[in-house]
Amino acid sequence: MSHGQRLNKLSKILIANRGEIACRVMKTARKMNIKTVAVFSDADRHSLHVKMADEAHYIGPSPASESYLRQDKLLEIIKKTGAQAVHPGYGFLSEQAPFAEALAAQGVEFIGPPASAIADMGSKSASKRIMIDAGVSCIPGYHGDNQDEAYLKEQADQVGYPIIIKAVSGGGGKGMRMVFHEKDFMAALRSAKEESIKAFNDDRVILERFFDFQPRHVEVQVMADSHGNALYFSNRDCSVQRRHQKIIEEAPAPGLTPEEHRELGEMAVRAAKAVGYKSAGTVEFIMDTVERKFYFMEMNTRLQVEHPITELVTGVDLVELQLRVSQGEKLPLTQDDINVHGHAFEARVYAEDPANNFMPGSGDVKYLSTPEETENVRIDTSIRQGDAVSVFYDPMIAKLVVWAPDRLSSLSLLHNKLQEYHVVGLSTNIKFLKDLASHPQFESADVHTDFIAQHGDSLFPATPSLSDENLALTAVSYLLSQTGKVSVSPWTKSLFSRLNINHVEEVKLKNGDTDIDVKIRCVAPSYFVSVDGRAEVELSANVTVDNNVIFGSGNSADRKLECKIVQDGDNLHVFSDGNETVLSRHVPKYQKADDEAGLDDGVASVEGLVQKIFARVGDVVKRGDVVLQVNVMKMLFDIPAHKDGVISAICFNEGDRVSKGQLLYELDE
Repeated sequence: MSHGQRLNKLSKILIANRGEIACRVMKTARKMNIKTVAVFSDADRHSLHVKMADEAHYIGPSPASESYLRQDKLLEIIKKTGAQAVHPGYGFLSEQAPFAEALAAQGVEFIGPPASAIADMGSKSASKRIMIDAGVSCIPGYHGDNQDEAYLKEQADQVGYPIIIKAVSGGGGKGMRMVFHEKDFMAALRSAKEESIKAFNDDRVILERFFDFQPRHVEVQVMADSHGNALYFSNRDCSVQRRHQKIIEEAPAPGLTPEEHRELGEMAVRAAKAVGYKSAGTVEFIMDTVERKFYFMEMNTRLQVEHPITELVTGVDLVELQLRVSQGEKLPLTQDDINVHGHAFEARVYAEDPANNFMPGSGDVKYLSTPEETENVRIDTSIRQGDAVSVFYDPMIAKLVVWAPDRLSSLSLLHNKLQEYHVVGLSTNIKFLKDLASHPQFESADVHTDFIAQHGDSLFPATPSLSDENLALTAVSYLLSQTGKVSVSPWTKSLFSRLNINHVEEVKLKNGDTDIDVKIRCVAPSYFVSVDGRAEVELSANVTVDNNVIFGSGNSADRKLECKIVQDGDNLHVFSDGNETVLSRHVPKYQKADDEAGLDDGVASVEGLVQKIFARVGDVVKRGDVVLQVNVMKMLFDIPAHKDGVISAICFNEGDRVSKGQLLYELDE
């Protein structure tokens, strides 16, 4: 996108962020001939955003509080590099009014809204009052300044249950608790405040009535300049969430009438103008699907994670517009110039375990293969094969974004491209996203904020087992890769000395606890393979190995077969028919270490930091009593005692880092 001539005020900007959003901003800056300055922590020393920048500067240790959140260090680097402006990305300091004020005091442009707008919209209590004055409908609740626990309890009782407790400075589901019964309010309040103080250094909360009629989460992208112009760029539906955090988004929001699209957009523009807004922002609404009414929730005074889908359906580079209006340019568009074409989806690929309540994870990306990017397929990421997903930051690996002329075509494209997204080394939500994209209710756009809870059983189907044909090709491909005889045609040299009609080769595998016995014999040009004694499968096979990844292809009867095998220790990650199956090489019991068994109680199931320790050695605890609390990607998780007993050891101190599989505490009878 190019709109007229740039004012050429900016020649260098600093990006006060990391990961994929830093890379995203750099792409547009490069297109506009603006040099970029990156900052990095210890954990990010070799990250992609560091490599992409024109220059990069160390900012501190891995914890964000000691690096990316250090305003003083950022100001030093800005002065050192001569950066004229700062793009904050999202998260970190992007919605911190004091940071915008500190930049202004140094004569540095903040590529975002005025500090006053950040302060007004950053406070959920102040923002509600402003929106009510501007004629924007708001959710009933308590938005006042009195934070006395007893007073908040009285207000909650008056508003009525169920109710949501929200951190005043919150976002991303942090500091948010849902309360269905009066008796649970105080515990939820204290938990929300504790998480909020950790995430935002602010424990103030507001209370809002919870709509229990399956509402939708619909938001509007706005952009404003410093000349009083504000526009809306379509809208997005972000209803399907876990832990109050978005997981998949689409644009435009499906099922709305033209009048509803216009109503939403005009309300969002009124909201932006009410606070003298400038730059990109998102106004979020909850939609009453019964009465078809919209209620203001909050305004995010920054670029959103899901901005790419808006860019695909409008053809507008939102980062370019941010950079332009930050230099005093007028918006080069009118509302009539903004047209919506087709439909786009964004799927957030996370390092997490959906089957374990979407528990975030971390670790090394040992293998990564992504779909090819085209005009209709976009991948925003900073993760490469060999990189690590750190415990210190958000576990999002990438955003897979697709566009097609209509919603169903776009959804089909998303599903197909998710099948081509292969990650080995850590758990991801890719399978869950595939199952979600093919769910009948999601296909019909019957979405709401309780979608995952309502359809939990059907959203977590068992992984289909490999067919005997695919198991046969997998076993043959793996065996041939081990012989070193793989080539375009494996029927060469001395292969017959091992695989011929008079010789049967055996491959022993395991799928979980299930043993799989595969017997292979060959009669050129075919392999005859028996799985667990069943009838032989006849197939042809061609096998190649590239960077330790095994690629097998062949035919069985009239069916074409393909598999990709990625080895990770004893595990074989088999990608076939759009699914991933993890097999392992069979290891006899006598070869296993005696001490592998029996350590599944009191053991960390995730990697994180010990936030707080509640028990001491010698304490008598009951099953379910909280022993300690672990901070995983800014989310706090209680670790309970697994049985009644006496604490005989606490294996870590507060602030220590724990890895998956480490013993956290010892408990005696």
